[in-house]
Amino acid sequence: MALLIKNVRVLGAAEKFPEPVDVFVNGDKISAIGDFPNKEAEEVIEGQGAYLSPGFIDVNTDSDHYLSLFDYPSQDDFLGQGVTTIIGGMCGSSLAPLIYGSLESIQKWADPNRINVNWHTMEDFLNVFKRNPLAVNFATLVGHSTVRRAIVGEALRDLTKNELAVFTETLKRALKEGGFGFSTGLGYVHSHETPYPEIKSLCKTTKDFDGVYATHLRDPVENLDESVKETIKLAREVGVKTLISHFMPFSGTEKIYSAALAQIASLPKTVDLNFDIYPYGASVLPLYTFLPQWAQSGGREVMLANIRDAWLQPKLEKDFRDLNPEDFVVSQAPGNDALVGCSLEELRKMYNLANYKAALLKLMLTTEFRAVIMYKNIDVKLIKRAIANPRSLIASNSASLSSSEKTKVLKPERATSTFTKFLGLVDSERIMSLEEAVNKITAAPARKFNLTGRGLVREGNFADLTVFSLPEVAPYPAGQKPERLAEIKCVAVNGVVAFKNGVFQRKFAGRALRRNAP
Repeated sequence: MALLIKNVRVLGAAEKFPEPVDVFVNGDKISAIGDFPNKEAEEVIEGQGAYLSPGFIDVNTDSDHYLSLFDYPSQDDFLGQGVTTIIGGMCGSSLAPLIYGSLESIQKWADPNRINVNWHTMEDFLNVFKRNPLAVNFATLVGHSTVRRAIVGEALRDLTKNELAVFTETLKRALKEGGFGFSTGLGYVHSHETPYPEIKSLCKTTKDFDGVYATHLRDPVENLDESVKETIKLAREVGVKTLISHFMPFSGTEKIYSAALAQIASLPKTVDLNFDIYPYGASVLPLYTFLPQWAQSGGREVMLANIRDAWLQPKLEKDFRDLNPEDFVVSQAPGNDALVGCSLEELRKMYNLANYKAALLKLMLTTEFRAVIMYKNIDVKLIKRAIANPRSLIASNSASLSSSEKTKVLKPERATSTFTKFLGLVDSERIMSLEEAVNKITAAPARKFNLTGRGLVREGNFADLTVFSLPEVAPYPAGQKPERLAEIKCVAVNGVVAFKNGVFQRKFAGRALRRNAP
């Protein structure tokens, strides 16, 4: 099929185009860029002077964790903000490889019983998408917790020499079969005490395959400084391409976070380290992470036993960390949809309890930890500085989810507008040039992850393309700050128009990508 996009200003191209041009697509590749007044195509898009860039690349997503890759294949929350490629397998949890065919590592986000797992290896898993439609491209890392928990179960201990050898061979095979790297979730209970030598050893294997190591820091709040130093040390010693996942300025860490930003920016070019960030002030967290650290052990069943223990309940309530109950909102609660959208203060009143800590415990008991929380705990003033950092990449750290009569979902803003917000913010506040901004969400992540033939508008590259404009901000009441969002006109995935004029086109041209393969 031939596609012609006319009269667009190209950003993120291999060469400069100072004037508007036409872009001709034949099949899944960009065929020609120039002035084609007489060229014919099956589909013609009138750009009307809008910008055209490579499709945006979201380097940290959760659609695999929430299993929506299977039950919501349109993934149109990403398409609607110009994203054509999403990367999963983050925070130590991936959907492959599965030594025993089970998905323990994602149960903090979703019920693994929702889908039929009919794969074990990375090759098996990626082949699933030859049969299952997908509207965006999907790439994945290999999750540390996914493999580790298959080897040691729920035990919190060091790997033996033989177990580490099994892990290493499993990782090697998954990388050979198309995995783009390796991730850890050191902030989660099953990985928090993982020794540095184990991570270093597995990162050496990742480096051998030119893969990316992505890490959820061991402690991004109270020990942020040490966690960042540990990650930088590993990047220096191993030489592995490193990404700090959702490196956000959490409230209370402002001074240490600012120092870490400066340290990361000053690293020599020989240290390939980046971090990802989103331009919003709320985290999305599994409910169990609000337990005291001492109660986050032994897996879900043990944690449930702890909160059901009448003798332990007073201690749990006492040890819950201080929260602003108005800033704590239920985003998902499968089987308890009436709770979605409620703040912790509203739940306290609903449950007729004396304080919010008692309401938090009641919520845990009611949902059995199958709930996801939006919590405003990020210093938004520092986000702009982090975005401007030359080593930052942009990521939604979110999933594209369906909100139907069966499943009620309160989507965070970043799930639907991370990239449109980013472009509007950097342009209106002159944080960087628009060309630099586009590079940060296209060419830079494509280079980082070796996304062959993507991330650049060039003849012969895959036709993952986004057409967008930056409309002026409408008048707003005095004292209110406007939010300027880029407007997505059209998105093509592998040469097929998947999103146009605000509407998903019911076209599923996405692919499961493999490392170093087209």
